[in-house]
Amino acid sequence: MNKHWLTKLDELTESLLRQNARSHSRRAFLSQVGKSLIGLGALTLLPVYRGGAAETRDETGDPNSCDYWRNCAIDGFLCGCCGGSNTSCPPGTIPSDITWIGTCLNPTDNKHYIISYNDCCGKSSCGSCACQRDQNNTPIYRPQTSNHLNWCTGSQAGVPYHCSLSVVLGVKD
Repeated sequence: MNKHWLTKLDELTESLLRQNARSHSRRAFLSQVGKSLIGLGALTLLPVYRGGAAETRDETGDPNSCDYWRNCAIDGFLCGCCGGSNTSCPPGTIPSDITWIGTCLNPTDNKHYIISYNDCCGKSSCGSCACQRDQNNTPIYRPQTSNHLNWCTGSQAGVPYHCSLSVVLGVKD
């Protein structure tokens, strides 16, 4: 970079800061910093786009089988047997806001994928295609990877659990 340009930028920045310091009190400055921090904290409350998850293209096997590779850490009823699919909730239910995760090996491409297991909530239990696979499951004190919780308790639909999804989030590095 040009040294002259950096010197001019430095002088301009110093001039603006000095002018600001002459016209505003410390309390006003701290008030603005506080408001900014509160505003930044509120950003975490905004909805997040979770679409565009990496899907594997090499799929073999029956997604409605407990032995299907994506279901390596699932615990519950498979949504594909309950009117939905392995990636979408059946009508009348919504996915839980919180999930547990697992890492499953796709035998077709021999890669490990990060799988998000979402409970679909809002209707009573489906009762079809019950699966409990605990590959790499952790104790309940590490809830983000435990499949032994009712994840619907934190959802907007309320407690009734209906079925579980297995959504590919991406390839494990």
